[in-house]
Amino acid sequence: MTNRLSWQDYFMANAELISKRSTCNRAYVGAVLVKNNRIIATGYNGGVADTDNCDEVGHEMEAGHCIRTVHAEMNALIQCAKEGISANNTEIYVTHFPCINCTKALLQAGVKKITYNTAYRIHPFAIELMEQKEVEYVQHDIPRVKLGEK
Repeated sequence: MTNRLSWQDYFMANAELISKRSTCNRAYVGAVLVKNNRIIATGYNGGVADTDNCDEVGHEMEAGHCIRTVHAEMNALIQCAKEGISANNTEIYVTHFPCINCTKALLQAGVKKITYNTAYRIHPFAIELMEQKEVEYVQHDIPRVKLGEK
């Protein structure tokens, strides 16, 4: 038996680690965009670059959501756009199920599989869109024992 992490465990563990950079304490979310088992972009929840963050000035709440924050999935896609990297035919590993707006952006960018850890506010229309686009979505827990945690 080997202690080597599976690809899924490896990418999900990376998403968990990246979530520790989040600057909105309402949800520490990390995302890893993967193509052919290679990480092409990452993202975490945070304010627009070079502007105030939630941990500095508080939340900007509207309809129960913090609108100051750019979501982790969006930040990963934006990183691809800024660097000229196609997100078409990729997979994303994210610590929380994507919100409806992130789901739409991921599908529009060509993401083919969404793997998430926490089933957070799963919107039925997000599921419907994924199924229409034949995008696989899978919940994957991180085996803490493999990560050396007790």
